[in-house]
Amino acid sequence: MVKTAERTPAEGVTLAILAGCVITLLTFGPRSAMGFFQIPMLTDNGWNRDDFGLAIAIQNLCWGFGQPLFGAIADKFGTARVLLLSGLLYASGLALTAVAPSPFFLTVGSGVLVGLAIAAGSFGVVLAAFARRVSAEQRSFVFGLGTAAGSAGMFVFAPLSQALIESYGWSDSLLILSVLMLLVPILALALRGNGRNSGNLAAEIDQTMGAALREAFATRGYVLLTSGFFVCGFQVAFITAHFPAFLADIGIAPVWAVTAMALIGFFNIIGSIASGIIGQRTSKPHFLAWIYIARSIVVTAFLLTPITPATVVVFSVVMGLLWLSTVAPTNALVAIMFGTRYLGLLGGVVFLSHQIGSFLGVWLGGYLFVRTGSYDAVWWIGVVLGLFAALVHWPIREEPVDRPALAAA
Repeated sequence: MVKTAERTPAEGVTLAILAGCVITLLTFGPRSAMGFFQIPMLTDNGWNRDDFGLAIAIQNLCWGFGQPLFGAIADKFGTARVLLLSGLLYASGLALTAVAPSPFFLTVGSGVLVGLAIAAGSFGVVLAAFARRVSAEQRSFVFGLGTAAGSAGMFVFAPLSQALIESYGWSDSLLILSVLMLLVPILALALRGNGRNSGNLAAEIDQTMGAALREAFATRGYVLLTSGFFVCGFQVAFITAHFPAFLADIGIAPVWAVTAMALIGFFNIIGSIASGIIGQRTSKPHFLAWIYIARSIVVTAFLLTPITPATVVVFSVVMGLLWLSTVAPTNALVAIMFGTRYLGLLGGVVFLSHQIGSFLGVWLGGYLFVRTGSYDAVWWIGVVLGLFAALVHWPIREEPVDRPALAAA
C-alpha cells in the first residue's frame, strides 16, 4: 500500500505564501486597471468623469473601512473564509459594473462590491497570514514578496485589460475578469487555519480586540504611521484612476498609457522586493520618509518638464520603484510594535487611513477636473502631502510597545 506523502511544515508555509502571492496578484490587478475602462465606459453611457471618479473613490473608501473589519474576522476565524468571500464579491462587483444601467449601479458594483472584495483579499489580510507563519526576521522579506505580487497584478492586468477592451469591448472584458476572480476561493484553501510560527508567540500578549485598539491609539508611533499612510493612498490612487485620462488629454497616444501603467507595475515588483530587503537592514521609519520625499521630487520634475512619451516612461519607471515600497515597512512596523495576534485588525486600521487618502485623491481628481478642466491642482496637493508624510514618519520609534506586565511574566 502506497502512503500519501505528507507536507512538512516548511512546505506548508511555502505553499501558503505562493497562494497568497497569487491572490494579491489577482485582487490588485483589475482594480489597478480600471483607468483603462473610464473613457470607453463613459463614452458609451454618456456619463461624466466625476461619476466614474466617485465610484472609484467609494471603492477605495469601502476597501479602507472593510480592511480592519475583514482583518479582525481573519484574525479570529481564519484567513481562508475571508478570501472565499473576497472572490465572490469581486466577481459580482465586476459583473454588475459591466451591465450597470446608471452611475448608481456603477457605484454599487465597482465601488461598494469591488471595494469590499479588495478589503477581504488584499494586502492586509494576506500579509497578516504570512506574518503568523514566519519568524520576525523573515517578515519584512515575505511582506515584500506579497506586495511585489500585487505589483505584478498591475503589470499583468494593464496590458491584459487594454487588449481585452480592444478585442471584446469594455463590458465583455469586465465579465471575463469577473470569471477570473473565482480563482481566489480555490487558492484560499492553502491558507486555511490561522497558523502561528512558534517563534512569534513570545511577543504576544493576551488582550481583547478593544484593548489592542486602545493600546494602538495611545501609541504615538502608531498614530504617526497611520496619518502618514494617508498620503500614500492619495498619491497612488489618483495616478491609478486618472493617469490614462491625463495622458489622453494632453495628446499622448493610448499605447503610452498602457506602457506607463505596465512599467509602474513591473518596477513596482522590483521596488517592493527591494523594500522588503532594505527594511530588514535599515531604519524603517527613515526609509519611509525618504520614499515620500522621493515621490514629491519625481512628481515635481515630471510636471515642470515637457511631457512626452520619453518623460512618461522615465516617470513610470521611477514612480514604479516607489509605488508600493511603503507597504512592507509599514506593516512590519505594526508587527514590531504590537506583535501578530491582531495584525489584521491593527494593520487594517492603518490601511483605512490609506484608503481615506485614496478616496480623496480619486474623488478630487474627477471633481476638480470637471470644474477646472485640469488635474494640476491634485498633482501639486500630492507633492505637498509627500513632504508632510516624510515629516511624520521620521520620529517613529522602531520598537515594541512598553508592556510592563508582559515583561514581568
